[in-house]
Amino acid sequence: MTATTVDQATAINDNRRRRLNQVLVEGRALIALAIIIVIFASLSPNFLAPENLIIMTRQVAFNAIVATGMLLTILHGGIDLSVGSTLGLTGVIAGTLLEGWQVPLTQLTAFPSVWVVIVAALSIAALVGWINGVAIARLNVAPFIATLGMLFMARGMALVISDGRTFTQLRGSPELGNTGFLTVAGGRLLNIPIPVYVMIAVAIAVSILLNRTPYGRWLYAIGGNARAAELSGVPTKKVIIRAYVLSGICAGLVGLLLTADLVAATPRAGQLYELNAIAAVVIGGAALSGGRGTVRGTLIGAFVIGFLVTGLVLVGVSVFWQQVITGAVIVLAVALDQAQQRFVGRERTARSAKEPPDRRGDGPQDDKEVATTAS
Repeated sequence: MTATTVDQATAINDNRRRRLNQVLVEGRALIALAIIIVIFASLSPNFLAPENLIIMTRQVAFNAIVATGMLLTILHGGIDLSVGSTLGLTGVIAGTLLEGWQVPLTQLTAFPSVWVVIVAALSIAALVGWINGVAIARLNVAPFIATLGMLFMARGMALVISDGRTFTQLRGSPELGNTGFLTVAGGRLLNIPIPVYVMIAVAIAVSILLNRTPYGRWLYAIGGNARAAELSGVPTKKVIIRAYVLSGICAGLVGLLLTADLVAATPRAGQLYELNAIAAVVIGGAALSGGRGTVRGTLIGAFVIGFLVTGLVLVGVSVFWQQVITGAVIVLAVALDQAQQRFVGRERTARSAKEPPDRRGDGPQDDKEVATTAS
């Protein structure tokens, strides 16, 4: 057997191991989801009722969209704790414009159209994400600190703009030409809630972004080794800023959808959404250190959390115990992931030790390939 044939066989085996590793990472979440469905379907006859499935999926959609944006920030090794506050701020902006915006220094009250309201609200969400990205990429502020500060600032701005009150006049008026918000953001199409369609659209768009564009490869490369990515010509600062802008837009979308769903805009909306989003990303197999994670896994993680919480409600578990159980599931998911990564690391080390010295230089490249693998 020639050296070339041996190298090809080794490469094929390594590729199979990487694919198996990815399947196992996402397979844990999928198995957990299947177990949750089986258990709660046996405990509650209403769990798999068609209307209940639609309601559960709609609730999952809110967290899944935020989690998809969160995935982008985690892939580079960061985090976005401000998504819940961004969600609340976006809803308040929409509520203010729909009820009538008092133009400063004038006696005029503006009633913009629904599409202007949506664009304005999403622009504010994108601005929040851009500020986060600039603080992290340009000012070298730690992602945890930068987004934690924005969490308080965005929530504070929502309270200042609303003066702490809830906006309920969101239906608009035909005379003013600002009707249709509840239909556009909170209606149903073919009996499927609009948030579900938005979740699917966002998931497809982000999946294409990560797997079919240079930006996605750059983002995984930064998460794998930021310094090496920068030295190889990756525009790391721009990539990171865009990740936080997209995360802000995803949170803004949910802010609009949730406002339409509740038929009310409250400055307190979105509390703890950042934690649920992080949980969905982690349960879906992403590494908090960056470089590993997929949209598919994130969606599965969101369904695990959503179905678990709904199932606990249906069987009458106390809301306090729901939080305990959800937290335990998250810790278990991370513990299993770390155990698997240690196993993979030991296997790679043992395989490298068996290779001839002239081929051991490929080891770090394997690490990079694992870090940048996406599906």
